[in-house]
Amino acid sequence: MESSLRFRVRPALDSSVVVDNAVRTGRRRKVKLLVGRALLVLGGLVTLIGATLLAACVRDDLAIEKRMGRETAEVVSVSFQRTVVRFATPDGKVYSPSQGLLYPDGLEPGQLVRIEYDTADPEVARVAGRTWTLAILPISTFLLGVWAVLLPLYWWVRRRL
Repeated sequence: MESSLRFRVRPALDSSVVVDNAVRTGRRRKVKLLVGRALLVLGGLVTLIGATLLAACVRDDLAIEKRMGRETAEVVSVSFQRTVVRFATPDGKVYSPSQGLLYPDGLEPGQLVRIEYDTADPEVARVAGRTWTLAILPISTFLLGVWAVLLPLYWWVRRRL
């Protein structure tokens, strides 16, 4: 009679289940940590790129202001990537900056526009009167949008994954 009771009794705690859950929990925690860190690193890199872009705008503007030349340029073409202009310097050379014009918002092909350029490097030119401060709003709006997506995603990963 005693032997029949032994077979009916189940162990209160199955050790294989505990070990299996411990392994899964440890792996899940590592995945959460890695994915969360990856999201924060991605956000940091995008923010660094935005800050570098703004710093490049400041650098170009300082170069123009240091050795400023002023001319009237003809807008040759306008695309999403760049606005191409053509202008002549006082020494008679004609330039068309390969990277396009800085701060070209609102320009149309065929239009004549006053520009300011770096006399040492006429490839660096901007629309007269426009400065790096015009880049603050689009860059900061983009970065705000990136973080508005990444932070809730980071929170979700840390809570759910």
